Amino acid sequence: MSETALLSGPADMADPGDFPDWSQATAHAAARVSDAAVAAAWRALNYLCVAQLYLNDNVLPGRRLRVEDVKEAPSGHWGVCPPVNLMLAHLGPLTTGRPPGSEVLIVHGAGHAGPSALAHAYLTKTLTLSGNGPGWSAADIRTLAAGFPHTRTYGGEITPLIPGVRYTGGQLGPALAVAQGMVLDAPHRLVVALLGDGELETGAAAAAWTARRALLGSGLHGAVLPVVLANGLRMGGPSLLAGLGEAELRAYFTGLGYEPFLHDGSDTAGLRKVLGEVFARLRPVGVDRPQPVLVLTMPKGATGPEQVAGRRIAGTPAVHKTPLKDPARNQEEFDALAAWLASYEPASLFTDRGQPSYLVRQALPHPAPRPRPAPPVAPLAVRGEQGWALVSAVIRERAAAGAFRLFSPDEVASNRLHLAEAGDDRMPAWASEILNEEICHAWLQGYTETGRDALLATYEAFAAVNTSLLVQHLKHRSACTATGVGGLANINYLITSLGWRNTYTHQNPGLVSAMLETEHPTVHVYTPADATRAAAVLAVMLAGRDRANFLLADKHHTLIFPPDTFREELTRGAAIWPHLSTPGPGSPDIVLASAGDVAARELSAAADQLAAARPDARLRYVHVNDLTVLGSPGIWPAALPDGDFARMFPPGAPVLLATVTQAPAVRALLASRGEAARVRVVGYRDPGRPMPSGDLLEHCGMSAAALTAQALSMLKEPR
Repeated sequence: MSETALLSGPADMADPGDFPDWSQATAHAAARVSDAAVAAAWRALNYLCVAQLYLNDNVLPGRRLRVEDVKEAPSGHWGVCPPVNLMLAHLGPLTTGRPPGSEVLIVHGAGHAGPSALAHAYLTKTLTLSGNGPGWSAADIRTLAAGFPHTRTYGGEITPLIPGVRYTGGQLGPALAVAQGMVLDAPHRLVVALLGDGELETGAAAAAWTARRALLGSGLHGAVLPVVLANGLRMGGPSLLAGLGEAELRAYFTGLGYEPFLHDGSDTAGLRKVLGEVFARLRPVGVDRPQPVLVLTMPKGATGPEQVAGRRIAGTPAVHKTPLKDPARNQEEFDALAAWLASYEPASLFTDRGQPSYLVRQALPHPAPRPRPAPPVAPLAVRGEQGWALVSAVIRERAAAGAFRLFSPDEVASNRLHLAEAGDDRMPAWASEILNEEICHAWLQGYTETGRDALLATYEAFAAVNTSLLVQHLKHRSACTATGVGGLANINYLITSLGWRNTYTHQNPGLVSAMLETEHPTVHVYTPADATRAAAVLAVMLAGRDRANFLLADKHHTLIFPPDTFREELTRGAAIWPHLSTPGPGSPDIVLASAGDVAARELSAAADQLAAARPDARLRYVHVNDLTVLGSPGIWPAALPDGDFARMFPPGAPVLLATVTQAPAVRALLASRGEAARVRVVGYRDPGRPMPSGDLLEHCGMSAAALTAQALSMLKEPR
């Protein structure tokens, strides 16, 4: 799933409460851009896609096609390109008449449309191929084709490595919800979501249709236009949507709260007329009225070969990737390829210098530069609250600064977050609940992708549902970094209702383990010792940039530890607690380290018991506020320098580390420093059956008594 900046205007309209009259955009486009120009742009995009899949040379056909012009091993995806190209060609002319200050973005539900995105970037003169900058030339267009897939530069799928793309494909399902997140609090913005019919079989896509109802009355928003590419096929066979007749399709989308418009894409004039009707019915996502959905029933791989050597291609899964498997060696496939390329009449689409013809250029959008990232909000300084209430106060203060949203899967109250002002029990407009973690993440993803800050608050056990989405998101941000883009809004997760106090089915700290396994340099896993510290960490999370933050905090935790060391915990990620450490010089006999509030509660009690049982032993107590500081400095930017690590964990001293997470992920961090052997990590272990919280602590070795016994045993072992 990907998002392409197609058309762009100023970041804000003069009156942000005004919803643009999008119907005027199509009227102006129809008056100023001919149907022939739109059709030519579509043919140009299709031709460039086929050229990328198959050609090494002769892209501007100055002679008959030769075998040596054809790639030895064609690769890539063709089937999704024609309908995507059709929509790109039809949406391009909107630049000539869009409302002042408005913005149009396109979200690609299929990451396989890489050839389309590259072709579009070439036509809009934003792709750098053979020179020092973007341009049109015979060398550029040859490099576009011969270099595909551009594995060292742009790749072959839709990623932000391709100019104009600001979201990475490859994760089926969330495209529609991401589009919804992009338009929140942005009435000037229209997002067109191109959704494959196979994608609609996923849970995230199915939930997104009705998810917009959770946004009703939540503020002034922009519009989302879903375009369903109902081409009838998944990769391996017919899609479920293909089994619905026209009446059933209309009934399906009508029941979801949409007004369906169907077209087969067979004639440009007819589709442009339908688009005019669709645009006239656009409404903000927060309005409780049926919203339009365009169902494009163009066959998958349209305009490609129907059959070759008696082998049927059109209407079969063969169109998904490269329909012609070996045209460099198979004469019949070679002849079919030559005819296929010629059918687009490339001489009428490009000059001999690789420049799009005047007719094609009429339908192209004006290039849209990527908006500058929003500056971070000043650090928050909330006063007047204590304990867990301070966490809610931080969220409320950040919301008051604007450009912020909180998303939660129906767990705001359960997580003891009080978001409304005193005496008001209503959920504020900037907070949205829906019982679906994937939708919450997709909304956060779309909102932050367009420069605003957001927070997802959820139970620890259910946060793991979003693991795959988060891995994809981190890949996207790595690609953004590779292009020089920085200042991205943080990914912020507040994970509470921890499994240490929850039922057996609600015990799963696996998300943070998966995030640590990525070794992504922007990941931070915060494990503060108490609610006051958690609130301060949250304030930092909501004011920063270019990070993926996961804050683990027990909503029930009531202990407040001495604040003397917290500044160091916040800045260095860990600190020695003097009140639980043996004073004076000398190396400790054992180091006790906690990560997380439950761990701090139990291990601090164990420290007192240990001091009483072994008054002769020298103890050192360390609290770890960010787990990534334990890792190797060569991997984790926040890692403790070797000198600081040695000061807190002196060489040779055994270490007992209690963590609210699973132990293996923490052991892996320490192993990357070569420190795993002397550290015993105690964390969550699945008990295999329901049991009381106290019994769970005992089972995991996390109770104060169990930790004391473990420490006494370690003190007896030879150093």
